[in-house]
Amino acid sequence: MPSPSQVLLCYCTCPTAESAAHLAETLVGEALAACVNRVSGIQSTYRWKGEVTTDTEQLLLIKTTADRFEALKERLLALHPYELPELIAVPVERGHTAYLEWVRAAGGS
Repeated sequence: MPSPSQVLLCYCTCPTAESAAHLAETLVGEALAACVNRVSGIQSTYRWKGEVTTDTEQLLLIKTTADRFEALKERLLALHPYELPELIAVPVERGHTAYLEWVRAAGGS
């Protein structure tokens, strides 16, 4: 179990630039994430309801902390247009110390 101040990098895909921007602005605006990068034009191939599908999506790279993750997840699931949104959190083991401290402080941790 990560410590509450553990910095996490979360991955989430969105169907459109508009939905990605709305999620990014909401998560940062509500101090659930310190920063969200939007990467456009990724190609995702996946199996959904028995069919192999390929779509163009937007990738969100969300920087947050372990103590904000559950609230971030609840908010993201409430706003996301997909029936089953991707949300994967990976602990950040190393990084620029000042940047990691900024991520921790951005949500009031």
